[in-house]
Amino acid sequence: MLRRLRERGPRKATPAIGTGPIDRHLPGEEIAPGLWRHTEHRPSLVAPALLDLSALARPARAGRRRPAPPDFDTPIARERLWFFDTETTGLAGGSGTRAFMVGVARFGPDGLTITQFTTATMAAEAAMLEAALPSLDDDALLVSYNGRSYDRPLLSTRLTLARLRDPLRDRPHLDLLHPTRRRWRDHLPDCRLATVERQVLGIVRNHDLPGSEAPAAWLAFLRGGSAALLRRVGEHNAQDLASLAALLLHHLEHVAAIDAPRG
Repeated sequence: MLRRLRERGPRKATPAIGTGPIDRHLPGEEIAPGLWRHTEHRPSLVAPALLDLSALARPARAGRRRPAPPDFDTPIARERLWFFDTETTGLAGGSGTRAFMVGVARFGPDGLTITQFTTATMAAEAAMLEAALPSLDDDALLVSYNGRSYDRPLLSTRLTLARLRDPLRDRPHLDLLHPTRRRWRDHLPDCRLATVERQVLGIVRNHDLPGSEAPAAWLAFLRGGSAALLRRVGEHNAQDLASLAALLLHHLEHVAAIDAPRG
């Protein structure tokens, strides 16, 4: 399907007789041809200046008292964390799957800032990768949910195909799926992020567009359709990032409560 679209190019929007123009508005600003950047701030998600991630980063079978990996064995400044999540054309991975949206979130002293990069054309993917990844500082630590198995390898593949340098491949990476499974696999029906945020964090999404519908929403926009569903994909992606940050803070509160001296 993607090959046929690339050969044809995007279709021009043709409004039906008697209707207004098609809604093609994407939030944010166009920073390169076909590439949109949107930023929002969540002041409710404030992290301590230093975060001890050692308990969360320990291998699953190592036990709580075994050493954490070297990159996580001392408290880490909150600004070093680089939360990321992608929206893609499918779940199979491989060179045929592309990312059409990359969301990045960073903690600051006054909350969480989320920045999303969205491609509005096929040709804008390389520009998106170049725009999203400069925010990855030399000392940044990746944080994701199942990103070690899916998002990070997919982005590395897309970077390779675009002949761009890959700053992700050997980066320290905390995948919160693994400590979440260790903690709740016997108590929840599954450990999908949507389940954890609803049953643990108390987050209820209203009118959320399921991730499975994201590829169709993007392809429909490329063919000249309305941007309404693609904007909902962006809202879904932003909430994934906010839930990821909230889940990290929840885990850290739990670890602190366990380690606190008992009177």
